[in-house]
Amino acid sequence: MSEPIELSRIKVYQKDTPNKIREAYIQGFDEPFFFGVHGGVRAFYGVETEVEYPSTLDHIVAAAGG
Repeated sequence: MSEPIELSRIKVYQKDTPNKIREAYIQGFDEPFFFGVHGGVRAFYGVETEVEYPSTLDHIVAAAGG
């Protein structure tokens, strides 16, 4: 079996529990990535947010389509 070519080292912090905001730090990048809720996802969870961020699912779909 060959050795892995890349290991993802990521730390995720829950920033704002009621608003579902998470902040992810990925090794090799200076700025964090933010995950949260928007549109229909906000309505589903019944939360109001000051800022809308892409959901985790949005990032997964973008990565799969990339």
